[in-house]
Amino acid sequence: MCELDILYEDDHLIAVNKPSGLLVHPSWIAPRSTPNLTSLLKTYLGGTAYTIHRLDRPTSGVIVFGKTKETAQKMNVIFAEREVKKTYLCMTRGYTPEADTIDYALKEKLDKLADKMSNPDKPPQEAVSDYRRLGTVELPIAVGRYESSRYSLVEVKPKTGRKHQIRRHMKHISHPLVGDTKHGDGRHNKAFREHFDLDRLLLMAIELSFEHPVTGEQLTIKAPVDEQVDQLFSGFGWSGLYPVKAG
Repeated sequence: MCELDILYEDDHLIAVNKPSGLLVHPSWIAPRSTPNLTSLLKTYLGGTAYTIHRLDRPTSGVIVFGKTKETAQKMNVIFAEREVKKTYLCMTRGYTPEADTIDYALKEKLDKLADKMSNPDKPPQEAVSDYRRLGTVELPIAVGRYESSRYSLVEVKPKTGRKHQIRRHMKHISHPLVGDTKHGDGRHNKAFREHFDLDRLLLMAIELSFEHPVTGEQLTIKAPVDEQVDQLFSGFGWSGLYPVKAG
């Protein structure tokens, strides 16, 4: 069973570093015995962990839960009013511009079962993401008609929280994320599986910053990348550009 990597904990909140591939909640798309974060937290806390926000199954990084329903409700308001600063790290195909803002409305992606009562004709919703390029690498790996492949390490700060926002936004500007099986480029995903034994989405929630809903303290919670990602990025010359585990 997966062990919890606790990043922050007090009487009101608990934040953990979710690994890629771990469900946040039980899902109809996975067997009932599939591990999920809320069940692990329930065992650890001896009680319910209240959902505040979500991370997609393939995305890793910092995620916060409330220890009480009241705290979770207060945090939900903070998220809804966009008072939480979110920072993600990702690897994209190609060399992105040095920095830019993607202001591109996204139509809500509905699940056939979970969202069957939702309106499929709902208009696209506002979606804004700021990003900056941290590093680049050109690899001697032939993909398609090119003899080498170029990639970027990118920091993204989404201003809104739409489903798959970063993945869809980066695809929109023709720089899809490596390892993205829904919105990415299958040829590059295959190349990373074959050359680096990497079979995950390279999208990590590395930092959350917000005012504590009870104490008023300004909190900044950082999540280090896992060892496999650190080794990969270090090999590309990107050491020091992202958080790593101390020691």
